[in-house]
Amino acid sequence: MMEAAHQEDVVGDVDRFVAPPNGGINELLDVGQEDNTQGQMEEFLSPQAEYNEEEEERKYYRRKRLGVIKNVLAASLGAMIVYSVYLGLLQMQLILHYDMTYREVKYSNLGLEDIDRKMLMGINVTPIIGLLYTPVLIRFLGTKWMMFLASGIYALFVSTNYWERYYTLVPSAVAIGVAIVPLWASLGNYITRMAQQYYEYVNYKEEHVQEQKKLPKGACHSYIIVFQSVFFIIFHLSFVFAEFPMRFVLNSHLQEEKHILHNVKGCGANISGVIPGFNTTVLTNLPRSMLLIQVESVLMGFAFLAMIIFLVLCGAAYRPTEEIDLRSIGWGNIFQLPFKHLRDYRLRLLCPFFIYSGFEVLFAVTGFSLRWVCLAGGATVHGVLLVALLALSLPANKPDVYEGPLLVISVLWGLGTALNKTGVSTLLGMLYAEEKERLDFVYTIYHWWQAIAIFIVYLWSNLPMRAKLSILLATLLLACYCYLVMERRLSMKVPYRLPRIPRPRHKVKGYRYLEEDNSDESDSERSEEDDKEEREDGEHVPEEMGAEDREEGGQDAGVQGADSPVARRRGAEGHHRRWENPHVKEGMREEREGG
Repeated sequence: MMEAAHQEDVVGDVDRFVAPPNGGINELLDVGQEDNTQGQMEEFLSPQAEYNEEEEERKYYRRKRLGVIKNVLAASLGAMIVYSVYLGLLQMQLILHYDMTYREVKYSNLGLEDIDRKMLMGINVTPIIGLLYTPVLIRFLGTKWMMFLASGIYALFVSTNYWERYYTLVPSAVAIGVAIVPLWASLGNYITRMAQQYYEYVNYKEEHVQEQKKLPKGACHSYIIVFQSVFFIIFHLSFVFAEFPMRFVLNSHLQEEKHILHNVKGCGANISGVIPGFNTTVLTNLPRSMLLIQVESVLMGFAFLAMIIFLVLCGAAYRPTEEIDLRSIGWGNIFQLPFKHLRDYRLRLLCPFFIYSGFEVLFAVTGFSLRWVCLAGGATVHGVLLVALLALSLPANKPDVYEGPLLVISVLWGLGTALNKTGVSTLLGMLYAEEKERLDFVYTIYHWWQAIAIFIVYLWSNLPMRAKLSILLATLLLACYCYLVMERRLSMKVPYRLPRIPRPRHKVKGYRYLEEDNSDESDSERSEEDDKEEREDGEHVPEEMGAEDREEGGQDAGVQGADSPVARRRGAEGHHRRWENPHVKEGMREEREGG
């Protein structure tokens, strides 16, 4: 009996240790599969041997730099096309409307000359109120969209010439007057911003760029000079292309010079107003209506092309979060800041140059820019020409004699104009290169003064020529003197006044705003704190003195891409450090236990 029981126990032990036919095999297979899957995941997540992070980062910022160059060329090309179309159409339109036969045959008693006067008044008078709305429009729409909208208004002006009536031409001319100052302020701001971005993409490894601090003084000046020069080189080609409608369409319909100048007794410094005595019939025969429609259709196509260039090829000047910050300082502050910036003696002393650049509204050719060399060169060329024009008095019955000298004078005047406009725009970009939140205000002031000067030129059209030239020469001499005073003050490090730009009045949570969230703060306490900040902003009157010598450490000044390799790596490291923080772990543990 004992032996039988012992045998049964042995058999039971054997039965317990014998592996089942299917279950054990499946468990072993599952263990092997888990090990294999874990190995594949580690291999997938581990850094690849062929991946070079520095090389990928270098390629990324090279693409960014090429994108900036593309933006500059696209903005320059778009502005050139817009003004080629606008000036070419306006010139052809004024010549046709001047001819008495064209007016009588085409439109009888419509009064095209009176319409032209009101149209020119709308273009030249409306911009004088541009300081009131330009910064608001730029900050509300954004720099790129402001350029796109302004080019659309120029296209609207072209379209109204299909149906030449008072209620089509005059409102479109007024719309152009409204858009001139915002367009040019946006272009100046955009080109300067591209120079700042290019500097940051070139020096992406620098600490102040990675931490999105304000740029060092003078860091991006060379890029501003190059980009502004490239812009004006391309833009001034518009004065060449604007002559194409005249050359290929109206040139074959114009009378000879002897007929047009038959009643002209003299020209030069002795005349008053526009050259008196022009014949009222300047066309040998009227151009066909279908030909004019075809020309306007071609110009309309180029106007749409400029709009597409601004929309598709031009990238944004600011990141979306930065544009939100620019708007969030309050619309009242945006309205007041252009006036407050006039307290800066640099802008006040440059105002005569702004005015002079509006006075000399003649054609221009391209130039180069080396800050004071550019301004001094343009002023010297114009000064010599103004003195020569004051002494110039030519007979009208010998046009072939003075055709050559007038051509030389025109070329030199264009050179001086190009040097002047390029130099002033470049100088503003260099003076405020580190103040990117002020660029729209500064360029608005520049082009507003220029618009006022153009309005004065429109009003003085009937003055004697010697008076016009004397005003130009006096303004030029005053501008040169004020510029020398400004340079002397800067060399002596005289502090200048800059209005304080309020902080954005919104609280946005995200990777850019690292403000700690107080969970114990109630809604009422939060609103009281916001009201207190608003009162402090409203009562803060003192301006910043010498803002260029003080850096704002935590300012959101960078435009470094958030999707770049270094940004992703920095974000991942910060997230990892946050979870490794023992205080964070302890807080999470207490929260779980309390739950």
